[in-house]
Amino acid sequence: MAKLIRSPLGVIATFLILLVLVTAVFAPILWGANAEAIDTDALSQGPSAAHVFGTDSLGRDILYRLLVATRLSIGLTLAATLLGVATGIVLGTAPSILGRRIGRLVTAIVNIAVAFPALLLILFFAVVFGTTTRGAVLALAAAMAPFYARLTQTLAASVSGRDFIAAARVAGVGRMRILVRHLLPNMAEQLIINAMVGAGSTLVAFAGLSFLGIGVQPPQYDWGRILNEGLLGIYVNPAGALAPAAAVVLATLAFNLFGEAAALVIGVQVPSRPYSSRPFAGRAKRERAGDDDVPMLEVDNLRVSYPARHGWTSPVRGVSFSMRAGDSVGIVGESGSGKSLTALAIAKLIERPGSVTADRLTFLGRSLLNGDDRRLRRMLGTSLAMVFQDPMTSLNPAIRVGRQLSEISVQHQGLNRRQAMDKAVGVLEAVRIQAARRRARQYPHEFSGGMRQRVMIAMGLMGTPKLIVADEPTTALDVTVQWQVLRLLQEARAKEGAAILLISHDIGVIAETCERVMVMYAGRIVEDLPAANLFSRARHPYTRALLASVPDLETDRERPLATIPGRPPDPHAMPAGCAFAQRCSFADDLCTSSEPALTPLGDRHRIACWQPQSPEAGDE
Repeated sequence: MAKLIRSPLGVIATFLILLVLVTAVFAPILWGANAEAIDTDALSQGPSAAHVFGTDSLGRDILYRLLVATRLSIGLTLAATLLGVATGIVLGTAPSILGRRIGRLVTAIVNIAVAFPALLLILFFAVVFGTTTRGAVLALAAAMAPFYARLTQTLAASVSGRDFIAAARVAGVGRMRILVRHLLPNMAEQLIINAMVGAGSTLVAFAGLSFLGIGVQPPQYDWGRILNEGLLGIYVNPAGALAPAAAVVLATLAFNLFGEAAALVIGVQVPSRPYSSRPFAGRAKRERAGDDDVPMLEVDNLRVSYPARHGWTSPVRGVSFSMRAGDSVGIVGESGSGKSLTALAIAKLIERPGSVTADRLTFLGRSLLNGDDRRLRRMLGTSLAMVFQDPMTSLNPAIRVGRQLSEISVQHQGLNRRQAMDKAVGVLEAVRIQAARRRARQYPHEFSGGMRQRVMIAMGLMGTPKLIVADEPTTALDVTVQWQVLRLLQEARAKEGAAILLISHDIGVIAETCERVMVMYAGRIVEDLPAANLFSRARHPYTRALLASVPDLETDRERPLATIPGRPPDPHAMPAGCAFAQRCSFADDLCTSSEPALTPLGDRHRIACWQPQSPEAGDE
């Protein structure tokens, strides 16, 4: 409100809306008797000192009647608007709550309703619900509901694609809770603004229904009925018709200006420890003794596909690897290589129409391809932590940080809100957030980029993570903050015995922070080898090209940086043979005709290449 009244438009809008609301509340109390008083000596008189706008056919003062009618006019307008908005929200969010088929049916009905002119819908529903005050309210609400349903669908689509919704799904939050806790709060501002502006149109429509005789019925009266009565004597007393019309215009202007002013305001808006040189150096302790040979995560022939114009396209195809408790594995590759899709498939975050298939995809011994979705959500919500690339979109901007962290404990661990909040504060302190209790009451926009990424790590630690998937966690952070984030992941790994799956474009970061490196290209793993051997034993031409493109202190600054010529292939038009062949200087006819399989090459080393290069001399 303080920001609203700083602008001239906000001052005018606030004054008008307060004037209308105050009149609606107090006018019937102050002038109700005067509005009902009949004066047979002053029938249908024009404006005078005693009667500013004249009198009606029964000698009642038109000014008093206008003031008293404000309550009914505004009250019915607000009732119709609230009912219409609520109905629209229910219809608009139905596809997110109901099944796919019912959701499509509701969307089709909304689309058909939106295609009709609003006036025809109002008149149609007025006949259906009856020519009464209640019927007029229901008719207006039903007529405006499709518009708000379409608006809700659009807003929900824009919000549901953000990372914090995906994080909520990973945490095992149900559809209804996601709607109430995450979708609606982030749509509330836009819906309220549109409802404010729409209330003015509703007021005009309601006055029109009463003017036509299918709205408010005698002995009640609103501005529309007063206008109808005044129109009969407009040649005798023009003020009797102009005054209620002016009241409708003034109130409509108040709603519209207040809504626009609010929209403008919202639119304007939006001691460290020493670090080791190798954050993940050394093996984290195992979860249980004797479990070294039991894979925690098994991925065999994973394929992620999406429907295309001519069949299906597979951005991830034939990915196979396994991880054990305490492993630290890095996935590196260019944009579009399938790194993030692989992580999303493991977390069961691939939405329809995307399809995930695999010969085997298990986590902690449970298949992720089928089974009880509720049990899988509970397991993933407590045992798998996702650290997304952009923490600003991963955290819900409409919910305080502490509430977002505590949701996991409330949902899966049976803690009440106070206990969960205390745990959230403790976890924030563990990731070195200063003044954690005060910070827990703040919103994400009050945190810096590095602190938001710490909050994302803290969110994963609220459960008992066995696997932490970090998708580009250091993007857009300065080097110092990057190292702090990587150090926190190391500490989480050491404390919880959790495995780390780190995804990055930076092969240098992967080499320094992981024990094992998987290089992905065009949806496949083309090389998998220990990080200690990355610079000396890498044999795939693509891996070696990535390493060559990383500058170091010995790089000649007079020469251009090394780059990989060409572009990765389009997943919709994958070439025959090796996908890297068109960019590889060592490719031959076999490379362009047959795709190599990922085969073992020495101890813990796999490669998919027909022309593997020999290690550099002296590195043997």
